[in-house]
Amino acid sequence: DFNKDFFVTWSPSHVNTSTDGTARSLKLDNNSGSGFASNDMFLFGQIDMPIKLIPGYSAGTVVTFYLTSDQPNRDEIDFEFLGTVPGEPYILQTNVFADGFDDREERISLWFDPTKDFHTYSILWNLYQIVFMVDWVPIRTYRNHADKGVAFPRWQPMSIKISIWNGESWATHGGKDKIDWSRGPFTASFKNYKIDACVWKGNARLCRAGSETNWWNKDRYNSLTWTQRRWFKWVRKYHMIYDYCQDNNRFQNNLPKECSLPKY
Repeated sequence: DFNKDFFVTWSPSHVNTSTDGTARSLKLDNNSGSGFASNDMFLFGQIDMPIKLIPGYSAGTVVTFYLTSDQPNRDEIDFEFLGTVPGEPYILQTNVFADGFDDREERISLWFDPTKDFHTYSILWNLYQIVFMVDWVPIRTYRNHADKGVAFPRWQPMSIKISIWNGESWATHGGKDKIDWSRGPFTASFKNYKIDACVWKGNARLCRAGSETNWWNKDRYNSLTWTQRRWFKWVRKYHMIYDYCQDNNRFQNNLPKECSLPKY
């Protein structure tokens, strides 16, 4: 129930919730964007969020679904959907902040039209790995290589945040295509989400423990399955547009350490 599990953080007049609380939409117009956040914070688990993105001309708009600790040295796990012009695929950008550092963007083009129907975007986060999934297909992993000096989100609880906003300065073709307000308002819809995660009650040990309820910490979730690996390779072969681990210019031939470590 969106009314029970979340609170509106931004522009209540732009947030529309169904009477039974199972569906919600966010609106962006030339007055404001909008957003909401979870009442609870979580440390590890899986969150599935079915989303239907903005149809038609959506250039310059950004729809986000992410986890964030909101601390100065913040941890964050991001899905960012970058608006598009008709005829071009929607771009999904993912990012990971660990200990306040980001610069870990990846971009893929989606292999379906995400504006026609709801598709489920999931984050699995445990002691071993973060897995970004689209309709249960893993599109990205970020492994816990903390023992090798790579920062990994593992101590800070995070809340779920969802928003729609004006990103025309960068979102579409590097900011070339702006928002066309005459086509607004722009609306993204959410429904039937599932939060299966450890609710933060001040004790990291409880969330890090292996137990029946903390199923995500079990050994079988410490890497991708063979089937998942096949899908993962398929996405990266045919739909990857940008990978920070291949951007030598940006990092002046000194790529982040995790780039040379296993992905699963």
